[in-house]
Amino acid sequence: MIPPVPRSALGTRLQSVPGLAASLPTGSSAITYCEGQFGEQDGKTANGLVRHSEKYDILSVIDSRQAGKDAGEFLDGTPNGIPVLADLAEAIDRAGYVPDYLICGVAPADGLLSPAQRLVLLDGISRGMHIINGLHEFLNDDAEFVAASLLANVTITDVRRPKEKKDLHLFSGRVFDVTCPRIAILGTDGAIGKRTTATLLVQALIDRGIKAVMVGTGQTTLIQGGKYGVALDALVPQFCSGEVEHQVVSAFEGEDPDVIIVEGQGALSHPAYLTSAHILRGSRPAGVIVQHAPKRKMLGDFPMVAMPTAASEVTLIEAFADTKVIGITVNHEHMADHEIGEAIEALQTELGLPATDPLTRPLDQLADMVLDAFPELAAVATLPTQ
Repeated sequence: MIPPVPRSALGTRLQSVPGLAASLPTGSSAITYCEGQFGEQDGKTANGLVRHSEKYDILSVIDSRQAGKDAGEFLDGTPNGIPVLADLAEAIDRAGYVPDYLICGVAPADGLLSPAQRLVLLDGISRGMHIINGLHEFLNDDAEFVAASLLANVTITDVRRPKEKKDLHLFSGRVFDVTCPRIAILGTDGAIGKRTTATLLVQALIDRGIKAVMVGTGQTTLIQGGKYGVALDALVPQFCSGEVEHQVVSAFEGEDPDVIIVEGQGALSHPAYLTSAHILRGSRPAGVIVQHAPKRKMLGDFPMVAMPTAASEVTLIEAFADTKVIGITVNHEHMADHEIGEAIEALQTELGLPATDPLTRPLDQLADMVLDAFPELAAVATLPTQ
């Protein structure tokens, strides 16, 4: 039995997310709904929140398939005290009170709610929980949800709802005034770990005395509490590269960082998710890290399309943009530890680039990948802590 997490033990680690109408203070409690998808590709929002949240204290995850497990141990082999529970009633009972937020932690390719998912979110509203929705389906445009939220006096935040077009940005060239290096974390597929690698890289660089700032490009990073970011796949394409540029410039001017890490989306080679192109054009990265899942044979949401190789993606990226791939990071899904090591060695030999798995190998290897490529950063870095 996983013990309940006492409310008194919950921290207040969060910064408010620009553009989100959060009605409660940073550190408010939340349950993440991810029925049938936790640990899967379409559960990436819940997966990300379990690993990292600057805005909400995640009390539990709802997925009856994995009920009774510790979320951190299930995902990464390291317990984190966040239980996976069977349903909303059990999650509220375990908390001992009605938490502040119910977060929709599923991220299906079509971005739409199923009838069963609607019922759970409406149940949360009826219990007095605010809703955080990262789907393409805007619940504030749904009469049933609007009526329910008014009756319960709660808010619904549609994270993917873009700003008014008058407030969006076209590419302006201001990124050329950003003097610190930008590094983009791209990949060979969607839901392959780019955001996780970007988050871990920022932390690894900070631990080495480098002032690193992350720019997010998807809804999960915004829900996690990222200070700079935009949900690119919700924008009219005309504004995508300009909005990436705007967030990079804002991060540079607001933080005076040594380096900016830009989260990738989809893959440059992907037939459906083309936001990597806007990320490359808008952020103008000096370096790229490519995330790859060696055991994944077909694209996650498009099983009729074969996965690209890491080598082909590197070639495509360097042909498309004035940049260099500086390393490869491995997603170890369906791999035993010895297979991870073999895959890392094979990629290094084939591509002549450093490779690592950020989740199973020391984070210093990830930091060194960047410091070796950018001597100006290495010059101000501290030695790794032993």
